[in-house]
Amino acid sequence: MVVLVTGAGGQLGQSLQFIAPNYPAIQFAFCDSSTLDITNLNNVKQLFKQFKPTFCINAAAYTAVDKAESEPEKAHLINVVGAKNLAVVCKECDTILLHISTDFVFDGTKNSPYTEEDIPNPTGVYGQTKLDGEKAIQETWEKHFIIRTSWVYSQFGNNFMKTMLRLASERDKLTVVNDQIGTPTNAVDLAEVLVNIIQSPITNNPSPNLFGIYNFSNEGQCSWYDFAKKIFEVNQISINLIPIPTSGFPTPAKRPAYSVLDKSKIKKGFGVEIKDWEESLRSL
Repeated sequence: MVVLVTGAGGQLGQSLQFIAPNYPAIQFAFCDSSTLDITNLNNVKQLFKQFKPTFCINAAAYTAVDKAESEPEKAHLINVVGAKNLAVVCKECDTILLHISTDFVFDGTKNSPYTEEDIPNPTGVYGQTKLDGEKAIQETWEKHFIIRTSWVYSQFGNNFMKTMLRLASERDKLTVVNDQIGTPTNAVDLAEVLVNIIQSPITNNPSPNLFGIYNFSNEGQCSWYDFAKKIFEVNQISINLIPIPTSGFPTPAKRPAYSVLDKSKIKKGFGVEIKDWEESLRSL
């Protein structure tokens, strides 16, 4: 079994590389943007011809939420055109596509966990391009799993946890918003779930209704302030942490006020057991 991974240099791509030695039955082909430019259809076809993947995990994305507001064309190129290119070539090669999406497809006005059936309503360029990427895949190739996730962090790449740890080494006081509620997701847990889906007997003998959109994050919920507080607690860092409202930290892109994801579908469909976010943070 060959699994081609795009975006190998990002934190999910690095997390997949981290766990890959535990799965010797899978031949992973890790491609970063210098090897595989998903916005170039011919490049995608060339790599698929070379590796002949059974599955493709698309971990490549434009994820600079605020920067996307001033670079909409670039975000669209990677998140929409790139996603469609992969779907087109996956269809040509009968490759099952696992595509990573985001809680930013929602506006955050709900006050109970979002299900896969809830109507998306993105409030910024990043969320809109991720939603448009989902639609491009759905319209192109039926054999897909779209995994919506949230607040991804890990020991790899750039993320909130690493930013907090860096800032704590430079300052004795920090302010963090406390009125945006969601769930941190350990990228290694996300990587394990993707491999779980790939190795599942039902995936390898699928019915058409198996494919589609699934939510995955760790369990529980918190604010960014709560997340930061726990990061410092786990790392035994003493710092003056001050909660502030979103209005006290204006950003170019609007964030969902509430983006907790309901994971019932993925737990039922694939027998996935999901760690609480605090437990998973302590495991790093």
